[in-house]
Amino acid sequence: MTASAVHPLISEARTLLPNTRLIADSDAMLGYVTDHASFVKAQQPIGVAFPNSRSEVETLCRLATKHRIPIVPRGAGTGLSGGATAVADCLVLSLEKMNRILEIDSANATAVVQPGVVNGDLSRAVAEHNLYYPPDPGSQEISTIGGNIATNAGGLCCVKYGVTRDYVLGLEVVLADGRSTRLGRRSRKGVAGLDLTGLFVGSEGILGIVTEVTVRLVRQPGPARSTVVAEFPSLAAASDAVRSIMQGCIPSMLEIMDAQTLDALRRWKSLEFSPGSEAVLICQTDSPQAESCSRDAQLMEKAALDSGATTAFSTNDPHEGAEITAIRRMAGTAIEQLGTTLVEDVAVPITQLSSFLSGVRTIAGELAATIAVFGHAGDGNMHPCIVFDASDRESVAIAERAFSEIARLGLRLGGTITGEHGVGALKVDLLEAELSEVALDMQRAVKHALDPVNLMNPGKVVSRPRRPR
Repeated sequence: MTASAVHPLISEARTLLPNTRLIADSDAMLGYVTDHASFVKAQQPIGVAFPNSRSEVETLCRLATKHRIPIVPRGAGTGLSGGATAVADCLVLSLEKMNRILEIDSANATAVVQPGVVNGDLSRAVAEHNLYYPPDPGSQEISTIGGNIATNAGGLCCVKYGVTRDYVLGLEVVLADGRSTRLGRRSRKGVAGLDLTGLFVGSEGILGIVTEVTVRLVRQPGPARSTVVAEFPSLAAASDAVRSIMQGCIPSMLEIMDAQTLDALRRWKSLEFSPGSEAVLICQTDSPQAESCSRDAQLMEKAALDSGATTAFSTNDPHEGAEITAIRRMAGTAIEQLGTTLVEDVAVPITQLSSFLSGVRTIAGELAATIAVFGHAGDGNMHPCIVFDASDRESVAIAERAFSEIARLGLRLGGTITGEHGVGALKVDLLEAELSEVALDMQRAVKHALDPVNLMNPGKVVSRPRRPR
C-alpha cells in the first residue's frame, strides 16, 4: 500500500460512521503511534479512529475483523511499556473523545465514566460530593481511566488504598468481533461466575476494548493529614525505616528518592537537601481525627530517626504537605532533564527493598550507567530510571542491558518485572522469565478464547506464539 493509498477499511468506516473522525495521513498519524516507552519501535498504521460511542467501537471492530486488521487501543498515550505502540497496518483506536463522566451516585458511592476521562478530572469531580477515587498514578493529570484499567495502575496512595482493580466494579467491553457485553455489577459484592471484570483490568487491550467503567468510591478520608520528610545517610537506613513504619501503621503514602533523584531535583528546581543525603522518604497519613494523624506521624518520625535518619520533619499543615508531595511528583520530570530515560517498574517484597536498591547501585557501577531510583517504598514498587544518550549506540546498549538486569534482579528477590506499568511490548521476553510455561499457556488460552484471530493489540503481553518444546 502506498503512502497515499486509503485502506478499504477506512473507506468503509467513513461511509458507515460519517460523524466519526478518521485520519489516514501519515503525518497526521504520527502523534498516535507511540506511547512514552523507549526501545519500542512504532510501525505504520492504516489509520487512526476516534469513536464517540460503544456502537461506533462495535462497528470499527467488526470492520477490523472483516478485513483482518489488527486493532491497537489507545488512551492518552502516557504508558511506559509500549502497550499503545502501533503495529504494522493496524487500526489505532483512540478513545480520547469518549471522555464523559456519566454518573456520580453519592448514596452508593459509585461513578460511571467513559474510558477517556482523565484520572485527575474524575478525582476532582467526585470530591465535590465528598467522595474519593484513590488510584493516583504519577500521571494522574494526563492519564485516562481506560489506560489506568489497561495496566491496573497504582500510584502514591496505593500503599493504603490499593490499586485500580480494587475500585472497578463493572465494565462495558467490546470484543474484537464487535460483540459487546457488560461485566461485573454495581453492588459491592458479587460472585456470579468467573471474575471477568478482574480479568480485563490489567489486560493491556489484548482481550477487548473498554467503553464504560463503573468504579467504587470511598468517603473522603477526612481533613486531618500529616506529612513526614526524612533524610538518610544510606539506602539501607531508609529501607530499615520503611520496614519499621509499615510494622507500626499504614501510611497513606510512603515514597523514596535516592541521591541521583535528589541531584536531578536540585539541578532542575534548585531544591536543596542536606549534604550527603543518600535517600529521602516522604510519608503521609490521613484520618478523620487529627489526634490519630499526629500519632502516626510521630511514629513515622521516630521510626526514621531510630533507623539512622539525619533529619526528620513533620507537619500537619495541608499546604506544606501538598508542597512536599509535589516534590515527589516532580521526580520523573526532573530526571528527564538529564537525557533520554528508560523507566523501570519492578516490585519486590519490602523486606528485600535494601537488597534491591543496593543491587541497582551495583548494576549502575558495573555498567557505568546513570540510574536514578524513586518509587513507592511502602509496597516495594520501584522505578529505576536509566539515563542514556539516544544518539550513542554504546549508551543505548548499556541502557538496554541495565533494564534487563534490573528486572531479573527483582525476580531473584521474589518480586515481579512490573508492578503497575504493564508488560506491553517492552517486557514480553522478560515475562517468560517470570511465568512458568503452564502459566503462559493459560494466558495464551484466555487470549485465544476471546480473540481467536489475534487482532487485539497483537505483539503485546502474551501475544507471541508458544515457544517450541
